[in-house]
Formats: sequence, C-alpha cells, structure tokens
Amino acid sequence: MSEAYFARLLGLPFVAVMPASTSPDKIAAIEFYGGRCHLVDDPGAINAESARLARELGGHFMDQFTYAERATDWRANNNIAESIFKQMSEEPHPVPAWIVCSPGTGGTSATLGRYVRYRRYGTRILCVDPETSVFFDYYRTELSGAPDTSLTLPCGSRIEGIGRPRVEPSFIPSCVEAMLKVPDDLSLAAMRYVSQRLGRRVGGSTGTNFIGVLALAQQMQAAGESGSIVTILCDSGERYAHSYYREAWYAERGIDTVAADAAVAAAVAGGALPVLERLGS
Repeated sequence: MSEAYFARLLGLPFVAVMPASTSPDKIAAIEFYGGRCHLVDDPGAINAESARLARELGGHFMDQFTYAERATDWRANNNIAESIFKQMSEEPHPVPAWIVCSPGTGGTSATLGRYVRYRRYGTRILCVDPETSVFFDYYRTELSGAPDTSLTLPCGSRIEGIGRPRVEPSFIPSCVEAMLKVPDDLSLAAMRYVSQRLGRRVGGSTGTNFIGVLALAQQMQAAGESGSIVTILCDSGERYAHSYYREAWYAERGIDTVAADAAVAAAVAGGALPVLERLGS
C-alpha cells in the first residue's frame, strides 16, 4: 500500500504481485492509491512472476523480500528499533528484556537485532513464525550448523503479512536469539483477545506476536525475572473484515475458535499456554 502511494506521488505505474488469498480490503486499498493488483495462486511463484512482469512491462522489480534488511540504516534514528527504545525511555524497565516480532520479509527482525547489538543492550529478540512458514525450519538448520536456504513449502501463510513459503534473503538468523512456532488458531484467538481489550481491531500478525509475549511472560515469571517485553501492533484489523472477522471464514477452514479462545484466555489469566515448539535460547 505504501509503495502504491509513493508511486502515485512520483507519477509511476505500480503493480503489486500478491497471493490470490490476499484480503479484498488490502486489494481495495492498493487500488485506491492507483496501484494494480496482479494475483497469483502459488505464493512461491511471486518472485518469478514479478520478474516476468517487470521484463514485459519495461519496469523494475523492487524485490522487497531481498532488500528489506538493508533498506533502513539500523545504526541511526528513524528506524523501528530506535523508536522503541525512545518510547520506552521513561518506563520502569526502559531496556526491554525481550522484543517480539514476526518475520515477513525479515527486515524488522534484522533491524532490531542489529540495533540492540550496535547499542550493546542486553535485549533479546524472539521471532514468532506462523504455522505455515519456512523461517522456523530454516532457523533449525542454521542452529545445526548446516543452513539450508533451499527449503520451501507448497503453500503460503494464512496469517497475512508474515510467514513465507521460501527462505527470504532478508531474514538473518544471527539477529534473533530464539524462534517460536505459533499455530494459526492461537494467533487468531490472540488477535481477537487483543482487539477486545483495545477496543479496536488488529490483524492476525499482532495475534502471533501476542502469543510470543505470553510465552515469554510465563518464562520470566517462572524464573523470577522482572523486566519489560515489547512487541509490535502490526496492521489494522479493519482490512480483514471479509476473513478473520467473519465466522464463516473459520468454518470453511475447519478452525476451532472456541478451544483457541479458551486457551488464550487461560494463559492471560495465569494458566499455561499449549506447548509450542521453540528453538534457541
């Protein structure tokens, strides 16, 4: 959407190549800013299709999944990491014990991890991966000493904005201390819980992040640790009125919302989360 906005300011035609499963509200927002949406059935074919269109139209493939980790100067101001620490400066625990994020391009986790190392903070980065995504499995191969960038999945993530069917170059495993695999039913239950608490709709990726926060809070409490946990409220849930906020969407996909809602509510009340697969420290 932001690319479509700036392309219009520059007087340039813009084509967004996206999975066919993208929410109609996101498609409408891109078209509102003058962009054209080119939908593909196979999420793994997005890069090849983008390159093909660029050749045929005499355009340029921006390839944000390859270049996201270098698009921002993580050492300077005006990046998400610097903003987090500035906003936390007056809090009781201004240096977070953990920052939780989820990988889409991988650029956010790279920026956060590089920034805390550059500033020599003790903050650790937890990257939470949705159910259908290859990043978690790639991280496992990285920890084993035999990183496999050829890993792929046959389908894309149901949590829009995060998760990928292939290993993206912008995901830098050394920038995160740990990864957590989050089932989609829990991500979406957490999304609904956060939306109810805030009085505003949030997206599925925010729910994935919140599951990571709950897992860390329980870990820190069990260890008798105090400190702050920071996560990111991602896109607005209003973009998912035709999917995540429609009961029929869950029924069509066989997702049990009742059990997942109960699990999140129990965890918030101090109970244990369902066992989640975790890698790293």
